[in-house]
Amino acid sequence: MTTRDSPATAAIGAGPVVAPTVSWRRRLHVRRWEILRWLSPLAVLVIWQAGSAAGLIPADVLPAPQTIARAGIQLVGNGQLAAALRISGLRAIEGLALGGSIGVTLGTLVGLSRWADAALDPSMQMLRALPHLGLIPLFILWFGIGELPKVLLVALGAAFPLYLNTSSAIRQVDPKLFETAEVLGFSLWQRLRIIVIPSAAPQVLVGLRQSLAISWLTLIVAEQINADAGVGYLINNARDFLRIDVIIFGLVVYALLGIVTDALVRILERRALRYRV
Repeated sequence: MTTRDSPATAAIGAGPVVAPTVSWRRRLHVRRWEILRWLSPLAVLVIWQAGSAAGLIPADVLPAPQTIARAGIQLVGNGQLAAALRISGLRAIEGLALGGSIGVTLGTLVGLSRWADAALDPSMQMLRALPHLGLIPLFILWFGIGELPKVLLVALGAAFPLYLNTSSAIRQVDPKLFETAEVLGFSLWQRLRIIVIPSAAPQVLVGLRQSLAISWLTLIVAEQINADAGVGYLINNARDFLRIDVIIFGLVVYALLGIVTDALVRILERRALRYRV
């Protein structure tokens, strides 16, 4: 009695299966939105440069991208940009570390304890409603015009996103997990390490990204307080000499710092939350 070979058996016996090739047009179609995201800023720069070259955009109002790039190369070459980045980065790190520590600590207390929620949250919400940049005159009177008010302003701005996200994330942890931990006799540290931190980490990292953005935004204003170093000092000095190209380059540096630090946190988020995949 003979049996007829199935198509799959015939295909295997015929030789190795060659994967179909994808044409470059298909690949271009699949990645069209990603390509558009890169092309749109380049198109803006090209239009901006063309308008400046044609005289449609006055150089004393908005210098051409080529002029701004030349100013940036000059700052890089003479070492001023590296020194300014070191000072500004240190201020941002100190302020973020201080404000972030306070925000996460208070958020954890408020999220875990109803007593802390009733005692601390109303005051925190009142402080959050205040425009922290409007406190600059008070900070100058209280702390002078040195480094301390700059760091404290950054810390104040960075604290609240982490406070809100931490407390909200802990409140959203499944209560059944805490009941199970109580049955198993978990200590407070075990509850934090096994239940709270893994459950709250995604939202806390979102708060960290928000705090980073506010930190750089606050630093732009804080470095206007009698700064003698930093990117803000370069911008102030350029204002005195009517160097609009240096001012715009300094703002671009601030924006790039925000983008780079946000990308670093997103990489950290992907690595730390691999267990959720």
